[in-house]
Amino acid sequence: MASRPTQRPARGLTLVELLVASAVGLFIVATVSSLFVGQLRTHRGLLLESRLMQELRTATDLVTRDLRRAGHWGAAASGVWLRGASGVLANPYAAVALGAAPASAAVAFRFSRDAVENHQLDDNEAFGLRLRGGVLEMQLGSGGWQALTDAGSVVVTDFRLVPTLQTLDLAAWCPRGCSGSGCPRQQVRSLAVLIGAHAARDAQITRTLRSEVRLRNDTVTGTCSS
Repeated sequence: MASRPTQRPARGLTLVELLVASAVGLFIVATVSSLFVGQLRTHRGLLLESRLMQELRTATDLVTRDLRRAGHWGAAASGVWLRGASGVLANPYAAVALGAAPASAAVAFRFSRDAVENHQLDDNEAFGLRLRGGVLEMQLGSGGWQALTDAGSVVVTDFRLVPTLQTLDLAAWCPRGCSGSGCPRQQVRSLAVLIGAHAARDAQITRTLRSEVRLRNDTVTGTCSS
């Protein structure tokens, strides 16, 4: 008669094995959670950086666009020095003041908004740009100041305008030549615009944008000698 195989009694997990399995499981959960939190932080940082860059680009475009209008004059032809020995008419909108009136403005400038040029500065033709309380603001003539950046998204920490002036000698264009300090000269003006900011919700995320602006309606001084 064949003998039956000996059956071993059922054996469960020991306490040590349960502890080891629990530790491995907790390690895996902690690792996955850490990776998930890291992904969330990275996504949040990219989102804040994207919003910051969008705000800075928009603000820089607005500042550049309006500064290009500085000095616009509906009668610019009246400032051409070849109109005669009596000289040229002064552009009433030519002034661009850095750090001057209106109060606390980084720059004050003007441009004509007349349908028919009246050759004088009106209340709605004076503009300014300033940085106040982390917000870049623009003066809209007599309408007061308006924010260009959203304080809930970005905090502007730096706003600078660096002027460059190039003087061109126009004496060679005089029909009979010209010599001396009274000869015609053309002043070519430009501004370097720098705006720096950080994300409102994370000061570690910082960006800076820079642009160049060539001011229109160059100032011409002097006349050809008779």
